[in-house]
Amino acid sequence: MKTKKIKRFAFIAVFLGITSFVSAQRSYTLNAKSAFSVSGTSTLHDWEMKSGSGTGTAAFTIANSKLTDIESLSVTLLAESIKSEKKSMDKVAYQTLKTDKNKNITYVLKTAEKVNETTWELTGTYTIAGVSKVLKTTVKTTVTKEGLNLQGSNKITFTDFGMKSPTAMLGTIKTGQDLTLKFNLNYNL
Repeated sequence: MKTKKIKRFAFIAVFLGITSFVSAQRSYTLNAKSAFSVSGTSTLHDWEMKSGSGTGTAAFTIANSKLTDIESLSVTLLAESIKSEKKSMDKVAYQTLKTDKNKNITYVLKTAEKVNETTWELTGTYTIAGVSKVLKTTVKTTVTKEGLNLQGSNKITFTDFGMKSPTAMLGTIKTGQDLTLKFNLNYNL
């Protein structure tokens, strides 16, 4: 009789341990396959600047190969890691971003709300050029063998973050006010 109780107790303990392992919240780190871009327009042409050197951490709960919770998420991007195909454009961008005083662009999650199996609505604080602003971002999520992928974008303006639209060639080339931030984040355990 005692042996049956001990075996039953051991089975329940093992089952609970496996169940909590399968759905436990875990810490993830942003990997080098992540990509960031900002794009906009000018009186001369459309433009895009890219970076692949962000760092960050997150706490996710993945159960049965599905994302069930996003507890925390933060990303830091060295502002001068964002590059275009022209050094002169990079220089103007860094002046606009005030990189002499604000070395990083950051994002810190405040809340995450599940929309459906692969879509989440994230509310978080972006800090760009030393100005912080809370924005909502819709992201698509994919559970991978290594961890989790999040893709999304935000529409912002220069003035949202206290920046002036850059100009070049004595003001004859003007940058449009609207910007699109895009990200493709890959998190691994």
